[in-house]
Amino acid sequence: MNLSPLTALSPLDGRYSDKLTPLRQRFSEYALILHRVKVEVGWLKALSDNPEIAEVARFSNSALTALDAVSNTFSEADAQAIKNIESRTNHDVKAVEYWLIEKFAAHAEISNAAWFFHFACTSEDINNICYALMVKDARDNVILPAVDGVLAKLATMAHEHAALAMLARTHGQAATPTTLGKEIANFAYRLRRQRQRLADVKILAKINGAVGNYNAHIVAYPGLNWEKFCQAFIENLGLEFNPYTTQIEPHDFLAELFDAIAAINTILIDLNRDCWAYISIGYFQQKVK
Repeated sequence: MNLSPLTALSPLDGRYSDKLTPLRQRFSEYALILHRVKVEVGWLKALSDNPEIAEVARFSNSALTALDAVSNTFSEADAQAIKNIESRTNHDVKAVEYWLIEKFAAHAEISNAAWFFHFACTSEDINNICYALMVKDARDNVILPAVDGVLAKLATMAHEHAALAMLARTHGQAATPTTLGKEIANFAYRLRRQRQRLADVKILAKINGAVGNYNAHIVAYPGLNWEKFCQAFIENLGLEFNPYTTQIEPHDFLAELFDAIAAINTILIDLNRDCWAYISIGYFQQKVK
């Protein structure tokens, strides 16, 4: 069956799919595979750029252009080709590595270093960076702008109706006067605090090997300051470096981020319930569609 509002397993991929198009571009499996390609390519380029790693010669400008092009032109057909490899390897990240090796088999300069695409990495080294980049992109370019749009509307309404008297209620009963603008300002203030909390969450990532101790890195190149090298790699991607992990990055930042989103959702639910109550008692009227 083709994916449609009627065949989708989740309403988010069905009747509400049009609301989530920007997130689909960032959180689909296609997006995850694309980010894996970007991280693997970026890691090989970083290795090439370090003269202490003699086995990966410094890439020429044409080789760097070819490496960048593979992610810049990445298509759904490329993602499907990787999925086809995964059906044989039964390993999603390894399939990306093999696809890249095949992709550059005819490019002598890159092919000579192709087995370093995944050098010293465990799958989590690639995946945790991908997830961090995807979440950061979604937060900065989708979620925060959406919250800012609500905030701007609330602020405008608060000022427009600052002097519009309204009978306030407490415990569901008539109480002392307020203004509609002030009641809306309450939500704007609450939302702005949580919006800042969401924006302030540091998005962490690591690339330190199978148990987080740079074991393979140090065995191969004992003279290289791997922690400094890996920190620079992570920070060049716009992420915060996590120096202490096991095999996995612990994802504490995700808990912080989701908690901030949950707080924003709670405030918006409160706003919706108040508006519903104002409709039910005749303060607001809905526009007929």
